[in-house]
Amino acid sequence: MIKQRRIWSWLVIGFAIALQFFWSFGASAAVTDYLQEQKFLTNVWQIVNRSYVDADFNHQNWYKVRRQFVNRKFNSHDDTYQAIREMLATLDDPFTRLLEPDKFKSMQTSTAGALTGVGLQIAVDEPKNNVIVIAPIEGSPADAAGLRSRDRIVGIDNIPTKGLSLDECATRMRGEIGSEVKLSIERPLANDKGFEKFDVVIKRDRIAVTPIIAKLNQEDNHKVGYIRLNQFNGNAATDMEKTIKKFKAEGADRYVLDLRGNPGGLFDAGLEIARMWIPEGTVVYTVDRHGVQESFEAKGSAITTDPLVVLTDGGSASASEILAGALQETNRAQLVGTKTYGKGLIQSLYELEDGAGLAVTIAKYETPLHHNIHKRGIIPNVEVALTEPITRQQLGTKEDPQYVAALSVLDGTYKKNVIAKS
Repeated sequence: MIKQRRIWSWLVIGFAIALQFFWSFGASAAVTDYLQEQKFLTNVWQIVNRSYVDADFNHQNWYKVRRQFVNRKFNSHDDTYQAIREMLATLDDPFTRLLEPDKFKSMQTSTAGALTGVGLQIAVDEPKNNVIVIAPIEGSPADAAGLRSRDRIVGIDNIPTKGLSLDECATRMRGEIGSEVKLSIERPLANDKGFEKFDVVIKRDRIAVTPIIAKLNQEDNHKVGYIRLNQFNGNAATDMEKTIKKFKAEGADRYVLDLRGNPGGLFDAGLEIARMWIPEGTVVYTVDRHGVQESFEAKGSAITTDPLVVLTDGGSASASEILAGALQETNRAQLVGTKTYGKGLIQSLYELEDGAGLAVTIAKYETPLHHNIHKRGIIPNVEVALTEPITRQQLGTKEDPQYVAALSVLDGTYKKNVIAKS
């Protein structure tokens, strides 16, 4: 009997030890996970701390911000993501943002030259925080549906866009190829007389981004190389070089570079393309958080110095404005069209340990004459607005009033309206 009790005693003790080990292991694992989430958030905070363009971090103590968020209880990785989003929101900069792994992969694919979705470049129109179309990608479902630059997207599948981030809007517009999404649109009427409101249903598809569409036009006694640059992706610089050299070999003696509806893309692509047109001088300055300027110069290797006119509009943004500003202010080209969008900030992408990405505004850029175009845009030398929308097929033809104006500028027959730079 005593022996049996001893056996039961050892079983109870063994069970208690097993429970203690289990509890200790579980608690240790929970602590480890919690510490990992803290470490993940702190890593994001550190990247912003050492690289963000505004040394005042939107007039706040960035160390206090860290303490506010890092001491939260993270029950999941999604909780950590949410805390990071809230932390970055205190910067009041929509371009500095967290990209979850699928979104980060999609962005990398887009800059490489392909993506899936409806084919819209979108932005937030400050200070009203409206989600607006910068430009539809040529040949995309959104382009086929007739969406235009400056259209407002006020709803996605009956979900209002007010309060949604750009990435949330982009996520809602993504989906399986062949699936549909309904966009509620407000389109500005002429002379700011309100908005035309309508819904459009778009079928999602795979979108190949062709950076350049070009043709050699015979205009009276001149061969005009018309080059439409749609996006500064990974193929843009190589394709531009091939196009200019091809036209040059075919006898082109003047050029029209069309940046209308080009939302930008890779900074390096914009710089490389500028150097193909500009023989000498400064292309662009970048200014970091300490006010330190870095200049990027032409390399004396322009492919052609033949006359050039650049077409711009409100959909010309970011790298388009770097290129347009450089060509205008080095007197390499005149700009024809309407004022550009006005995005003068540069972002850098950082890959995080879980496959997510972090986009951080690291600098602002200035034109060769040190003009900051952020939220201001670039005013063309010759302002010509389109009174009626035109089709893609009409671009770069005699049915395109801005192209016709560009030809007159090249001929010297257009009465110049030189805008004082401010």
